[in-house]
Amino acid sequence: MPESSSKPKVVLAYSGGLDTSVILKWLCEKGFDVICYIANVGQQEEDFSAIEAKALACGASKFVCSDLRKEFVETSVFESIKANALYEGRYLLGTSIARPVIAKEQVRIAEENGAMYVAHGATGKGNDQVRFEMCAQALNPTIQTIAPWRDAEFIESFKGRTDLLNYCAKHGIPVDAKPKANYSIDENLFHTSYESGMLEDEMCAPDESMFKMTTSPKNAPEEAEKVRIEFKAGVPIKVTNLNTNDSKEDPLELFLYCNSIAGKHGIGRIDIVENRFVGIKSRGVYETPGGTLLHEAHKDLEGVCMDREVKRISEMMSLEFSRLCYNGFWFAPEMDLVRNSIDFAQRDVDGFVDIELYKGNITVMGRKSPKSLYNADLASMDIEGGGEAFDYNPADAQGFIRINSVRLKTYSALRAKTKE
Repeated sequence: MPESSSKPKVVLAYSGGLDTSVILKWLCEKGFDVICYIANVGQQEEDFSAIEAKALACGASKFVCSDLRKEFVETSVFESIKANALYEGRYLLGTSIARPVIAKEQVRIAEENGAMYVAHGATGKGNDQVRFEMCAQALNPTIQTIAPWRDAEFIESFKGRTDLLNYCAKHGIPVDAKPKANYSIDENLFHTSYESGMLEDEMCAPDESMFKMTTSPKNAPEEAEKVRIEFKAGVPIKVTNLNTNDSKEDPLELFLYCNSIAGKHGIGRIDIVENRFVGIKSRGVYETPGGTLLHEAHKDLEGVCMDREVKRISEMMSLEFSRLCYNGFWFAPEMDLVRNSIDFAQRDVDGFVDIELYKGNITVMGRKSPKSLYNADLASMDIEGGGEAFDYNPADAQGFIRINSVRLKTYSALRAKTKE
């Protein structure tokens, strides 16, 4: 057996679970020097010390745990909020936006340790294989990816959970004795997602017991709570509880507080069927409490700060941002274009929004901005014209309507002529 230094190095994205533990040992058997890496992106109740001990016991030459929570909030979560990102009009992209920061760190660790390979445990039917590998290729095209769940030999050896467990027994790999949930979970500080297992039946309602971040709206407090969310250039900079005057300004603390207060009031649950990039429809249940709160506040503030046509174009940019993020093109040049355009559009989105939280509902109570384009006199039905500041004559609307209706009249005449 060659010395570890002569073996090809691979950085494995390692969770400590059944699949990646088997992959770790399998890679060792294939002659790789395996460096295990786990990203702390806010997973709940994760014992990183126990995961490190398991990785080293299973053959890893090194274990790296990177705390990416602050970077995740600042470079991914807040970017998504700023873009009003929403995939297919419903999904806040909680899993999608975490993958770039995880992949970026994996590539950094590979470069630091002279590894020419990275590996992951994503399945061959999901989106994550695409996201991890597209990000890695964009960041370092010389690094190769090992994806065991697309490897013919690996698949032949492990046809199901029983084969994985038998392999663990043979090699002395510890297995969690707790019963396995009848669904899979992906979690970070932005959201928790549930899919597969019993949830593959689109008529099977999720169990209340599975939710981690949110209280059921039925069991939420009977008293409403009000918060103020402040933004600068579209980025959340402060949250204040108007009931208690508690406030947070540090980006990570701010977001975690939004999670806590929104989750307490049952905010942010959805159950959807979405379209994966690989062409498969997938049913997912998501809870995104803080993200939902900030998303609604940000959209509302845009209403008073953003020019109508800039808003229209920004909505198209938001759709493109969401599509690119979901499909794994975070580090693509077109994503750079979209993000820079969004930054420009957000430069005047300053101010605050007051929101009431109650039993799963978000109600905007008011908003104010130093860069507001809203003018009460101009909008008022009780003031003729535009007030002292604006020269607006309602009679001008007659010509405006006449000009804008020319093409409608032309189209109508054509339809009448052809009797369609």
